Amino acid sequence: MRSRRYERARALTTERTNGPADGAGAGPGKRAASPAAPAAPPGAVDARFTLAAERTLLAWVRTALGFMAAGMAIVYLAPDIDNPVLELVLGLVLVALGCSLAVIGAWRWRRTMRVLQRGGQMPGPAQILFVVTAIVVVAILIAVVVVVQT
Repeated sequence: MRSRRYERARALTTERTNGPADGAGAGPGKRAASPAAPAAPPGAVDARFTLAAERTLLAWVRTALGFMAAGMAIVYLAPDIDNPVLELVLGLVLVALGCSLAVIGAWRWRRTMRVLQRGGQMPGPAQILFVVTAIVVVAILIAVVVVVQT
């Protein structure tokens, strides 16, 4: 048996993706939905939300590519690092972080699309906190490498 809270959240998600039911929410100056207009099929999602989720996925992929490119640049183009093991480890950490960002972005996109189609909770901030923490750790590692080299 589903709770009232779940049903209300599902109704809000459906309203958000398919528009208000039966012309509800048509305020002054707005026309109510025509009774002859075809109803959206179950699971239909407003294209704006689908495209927004896709843009977010592309932002995750761009960030992932940036991290992977930075890792490759450190390994192949950084002439200032004297210790090749340190150089390799730092480059591999950046490439691994880039790969994990791509996977996390794809997972969040898939979960968001599922929520838009079926209703439910949107993905939380846990993955974003992971990314911020990883960026801070990598920045500290780079700072340590720079200090050790000087």
